[in-house]
Amino acid sequence: MKNIKYIVILLSGIFAINSCDTKDLDLTNPNELSPETYFKTEAQVQASVNAAYAHLQTRGLYGRHIFFSLDNMSQENKGNPQLEGNKRPFLNFTFDAGNDIIQYYWESCFLGISRANFVLDNEAKINELPNSVLTQEKKNKFLGEAHFLRAYYYFLLVNRWGDLPIYTKQTIVGAARSPKADVYKLITEDLEFASKNLLADSAEQNGRATKEAAYAYLGKVNLYLKKYDEALAALNQVTGYSLETDFYNNFMDETEHGPESVFEVEYDEKLGVGDKWGSDTGGTGSAEATFRGQEYGNLGWYNVYPHDNLLDEYESGDKRFAETFYVPGSVYNKGASVMTASNFSTSEGNRRAGWKKYQNYYKRTDENQDSSINFKVMRYSDVLLMKAECENQRTGGSQAAAIAYIKQVRDRAGLTTSIAANKDAVFKAIVHERKVELAGEQVRFDDIMRWGLASTELAGTGFVAGKHELWPIPNRETSSNPNIGPNNPNW
Repeated sequence: MKNIKYIVILLSGIFAINSCDTKDLDLTNPNELSPETYFKTEAQVQASVNAAYAHLQTRGLYGRHIFFSLDNMSQENKGNPQLEGNKRPFLNFTFDAGNDIIQYYWESCFLGISRANFVLDNEAKINELPNSVLTQEKKNKFLGEAHFLRAYYYFLLVNRWGDLPIYTKQTIVGAARSPKADVYKLITEDLEFASKNLLADSAEQNGRATKEAAYAYLGKVNLYLKKYDEALAALNQVTGYSLETDFYNNFMDETEHGPESVFEVEYDEKLGVGDKWGSDTGGTGSAEATFRGQEYGNLGWYNVYPHDNLLDEYESGDKRFAETFYVPGSVYNKGASVMTASNFSTSEGNRRAGWKKYQNYYKRTDENQDSSINFKVMRYSDVLLMKAECENQRTGGSQAAAIAYIKQVRDRAGLTTSIAANKDAVFKAIVHERKVELAGEQVRFDDIMRWGLASTELAGTGFVAGKHELWPIPNRETSSNPNIGPNNPNW
């Protein structure tokens, strides 16, 4: 069920934003808002918070470019001949600071941060509202959403650029870069605030950040920082979830916000897609569709296809293979159609497989560019595998506990679990499980980087150690911000 929609709001004298709102809430006409009347009602506070979500939908992020860039760098994809010129460089690490995907990623995140900061800049106004207008619990939870979203955008940024300008006010121009450690400090502080003030998943509307989502990302951040005890403590607070019985329920329109879903990026083509091509960064207009299905679909544009190395990683009998990929003989279109070898044909020959995750073929014969399938950017299976990693890596941790977490994920896949109870064997099992469980979900490249496995996993791809761990600062930023400082190493 879709619970979030995005509408255009014009705040006279402030800025134009794109806002999401629940279908059940009757908002006042946003075009009547002004700086003098703003932050006077619950609807106005909620609209300002909703605006910070909108940039997740842009083409610079989950609308189009984030999955190409990260899945291509991780070598989960290979490119078909028609793959566009701004996307192919992420397969062979030939991108540079002029690549528009890098620019749009940077700008989408910082504009989202600006929207979150607009809420936080007005914290005093929000807290001054009488409880009859907005209860303190709701005030806290709206502020918690703003902190969560700022943290999430910065988490997306810090993994790509390291040192970053830190903005804690709405204005996002002209700052120098701060050390990566300071960026992580802000992310951690924001997630700690969010975890204490957001509503629990059981009490919140679908599509909004929750207490559990904040704890999940707090755990992930600490895991990336190798603070395993702190990470495990946060991840242990992610309760009330279970694995979907059917793995593919995670990637269909009708089964969103299921028992495994911790945080999703929302889409709903019924609410409007007219501005999707112009949504590179802005978060304004109707852009309620992602191109993921059309771009990856072997019956669509088929710009990329699954890498043989990924296909070969799956064990015999792993149910996830058939729920992650289409191959000749796969049934689709509500069981009425069967994929044939010709459905995987390109000018270079037939491919072994096409992506099934996030495709609409399970219910129709084409993508038509528009997909409403939400991105599950944090699933409970990820939480379980992170907990396994924490147990395996922390001093005094339990390999037996780690294996038990891994077993839950493998049981759902129909696989037996036999892992030696030693640190190396468990780590190897975690690397394998994350690769097959989270394939095509934009996590593998960051895993490769934090594990220090680039020299083996990315050998022969064009990846250069000491350079490609980070992206270059986009040209538009270096030309407009004289304080940004030197670019990342070797760029």
